[in-house]
Amino acid sequence: MIINRVWAMPSAWTFTIKPIKELLSRYVGDGKGWADPFAGMNSPAEFTNDINPERKATYHLDAEDFCKVLSDKTLNGVLFDPPYSNRQISEHYKSVGRKVSAMDTSCNFYTRVLDPLSRIIKPGGITISFGWNSAGFGKCRGFKIVEILLVPHGGHKNDTIVTVERKL
Repeated sequence: MIINRVWAMPSAWTFTIKPIKELLSRYVGDGKGWADPFAGMNSPAEFTNDINPERKATYHLDAEDFCKVLSDKTLNGVLFDPPYSNRQISEHYKSVGRKVSAMDTSCNFYTRVLDPLSRIIKPGGITISFGWNSAGFGKCRGFKIVEILLVPHGGHKNDTIVTVERKL
């Protein structure tokens, strides 16, 4: 397993942060067969989704519903860059006029997307998860950590933690 730590300025658009952009270019390539359920802006994935209809994405569904659209695909990989906290989940939902439920701000929020995605990634496929922890998809879903990138942003800002895993 590789662990790197590279300082960079923060950005709301995760994939534009220099060390993260470099990591994505090594793993994702042209994005064919990759899915991104929380695409935001600048996603290199072929199949993109963002709940906000103003974002450049193929679909504008709840991430769980996006997984159902992908159910007949075999994915090479997944970019998993959801809101990192309950506060961010709440802000994203409210910004598009959606009511936030207790289910949306529970751990179940992530599980409802991780479980179906883990079933449609082909063996040997890659997941790249972003957040304030390195939980990723995990051993329980059949993944092994390949690389962790810590991106500190200085001051009292949280690091962005990038976890790269391979499906066994």
